Amino acid sequence: MDGAGQPKPDWKIGVDIGGTFMDFCALETVSGRVASLKVLTTPDNPGAELLDGMRLLTEREGLDPACVTRFVHGTTVGINTVIQRKGAKLALVTNAGFEDVIELARLRMPDMYSLFCHRPDPLVSRDMVFGIKARMRADGSQPDAPDAADVARVAARAKAAGAEGVIVALLHSWRDDAQEAAVKAMIAEAAPELFVFTSSEVWPVIREYERSSTAILNGYVHPRVSGYLGALESSLDSQGVPARAMLTRSNGGLMSAAQGRRDCVSMLLSGTASGVIGASWLARQAGEQRVLTLDIGGTSADFALIVDGEVQYGTDEQVGEFPLHIPSVSVSSIGIGGGSIASLDAQGVLRVGPESAGSNPGPACYGRGGTHATVTDAMAVCGWLGHTEMAYGQLTMNVDLAREAVAGLADRLGRSAEETAQAIIDIAVSEMFVEVEKMASRSGVDLRDFALMPFGGGGPMLGAFLARELGLARVIAPRRPGVVSALGGLVADLRGEFIRTVFAPLDTDALPGLRADFRDLADEGRAWLEAQAYHGPAELRLSADMRYAGQSYEIEVPLEADWLEATDRIAQAFHDTHLRIYDFQDPEGQIEIVNLRLSALGATSKPQFPASSGPMMEAPSARHVPVWLDAWKEVPIYDRAQLGSGATFDGPAIVAQEDTTFAVPSGTRASVDSHLNIQLELGE
Repeated sequence: MDGAGQPKPDWKIGVDIGGTFMDFCALETVSGRVASLKVLTTPDNPGAELLDGMRLLTEREGLDPACVTRFVHGTTVGINTVIQRKGAKLALVTNAGFEDVIELARLRMPDMYSLFCHRPDPLVSRDMVFGIKARMRADGSQPDAPDAADVARVAARAKAAGAEGVIVALLHSWRDDAQEAAVKAMIAEAAPELFVFTSSEVWPVIREYERSSTAILNGYVHPRVSGYLGALESSLDSQGVPARAMLTRSNGGLMSAAQGRRDCVSMLLSGTASGVIGASWLARQAGEQRVLTLDIGGTSADFALIVDGEVQYGTDEQVGEFPLHIPSVSVSSIGIGGGSIASLDAQGVLRVGPESAGSNPGPACYGRGGTHATVTDAMAVCGWLGHTEMAYGQLTMNVDLAREAVAGLADRLGRSAEETAQAIIDIAVSEMFVEVEKMASRSGVDLRDFALMPFGGGGPMLGAFLARELGLARVIAPRRPGVVSALGGLVADLRGEFIRTVFAPLDTDALPGLRADFRDLADEGRAWLEAQAYHGPAELRLSADMRYAGQSYEIEVPLEADWLEATDRIAQAFHDTHLRIYDFQDPEGQIEIVNLRLSALGATSKPQFPASSGPMMEAPSARHVPVWLDAWKEVPIYDRAQLGSGATFDGPAIVAQEDTTFAVPSGTRASVDSHLNIQLELGE
């Protein structure tokens, strides 16, 4: 209670940073009030946008930083470090004779159908890879132990070459990490100024390339991530925030910032994963089971599937040019966002993206010095934008500047500014269409069974146009689509991932070992949750990577702990999963278990947004504005804050709100449901 006998406010804040804006979603649990905000990012002064946002929340919403009991942050600092190649200079220590493991990789090309593609340069150059005389066999025997003098010489060479850190990745460390741990200790003694990570402590999985590359990603981003998180915690302390910072992870869960300083690789996709988690929670609230999510920011569009109410996961997501082999929310991305720049190629063909204007200078219509035509500028020229303030008053659209930028391309194409702007929009939508179709084919789903949920600053702007091209029947626009990723941090659970390589045939002889491994993984999971200051009940989800004998790669199969008493249910689960994915199974085939996996989840409290009801009635429009629909036409513009449950209207129309603009095309019928989502039914 405060001094007046009233309950003390309790604020929970979710923050997500993208290429253009930092988004805030703040929940005051006592009153149930939700406050949201966007502030422009400050690439030249990272962290300043956080202080700006906290200040604005204090001024506008009455936030008391001393009453913040939970603070969750999703960040792109890790993935941006990889994409921009601004990470640490690393040395790789491996077994003598295996120095080429990173360059050889899996001998795969990024595009098997292109004669001109090439593999990206490794994050550790060949001259920074050092072999040592040490060897462990696959059975765990050690014919050659690491030599301290040999390791000291390698550490000295790495330091002389300018290394900031060292990755130790030795053969078969998934079976026994003793040699890697010994080498790490030797390096720490010989060169204590170098940070050291071993592949077995980052992700102890079989296959040396996958294990080594994952550890390299972790070390590559470590200095920048650790520095950023240190500055984040200092900023919160300076604001008087008592809550310790939590981070969203690539797997859609949470971890402490203290762990994030070491476990950097697990937060590379934190922002994109957080958006999908937020969208899945909103979908469940609305009773939706099959949803295609569309998250459009300033630089990219991210797509994910929610199937039977569940987020989909994978272990081969891309981080820039490199594969990420740890469990992550399955997200497909393309370099099309609101800030994506339109240009003419050498043949005079109009292209959109992947280059982006970012937040500085941003699209021309922002009036911050941008001169290139972007997707946002095209929407402004066509009349969909520019009628209200944007980003909670942070921006006022200058349509004249947008028209000037698009006119430069229009003159070269011999078309009008409106026709050129519409062409930019159409190309952006078609690029997204191709990426979504590829994702659907890989997942084996019929998109016509799905509703589209657009969010992010640009999702509602282009979502309905994409849905129509994909043949979807419905679009669901959340109440606050611009801050769904920030909301995702508030509804995410703690989630730790653990793995144990088994590499054994599935038979009765393997069962005792599987049960022992499960007990060990369960103990690790519970200990991890306790380290995150969580003391509630743990949910343990078990799965196994399995394959038919002779296959090169495996599939992940969910299991139940009591199935480890016999082989029949495990085998049947694998056969069923293989049939679903490949339309083939071999009931008589020998099965191998490669890895046993465990996810440890600690449930967090979720916000409660009560449903509302209202009579079905036509919504009153604020006014009419001109929009280009092959010709200029007056269309109604609606204020989202005035659209209550039961409100209906027809497209074409514009729905303006503080965090985004929802473009409603012709031939559509919109209605507001009990959770204040706009449900859009698309005509033929």
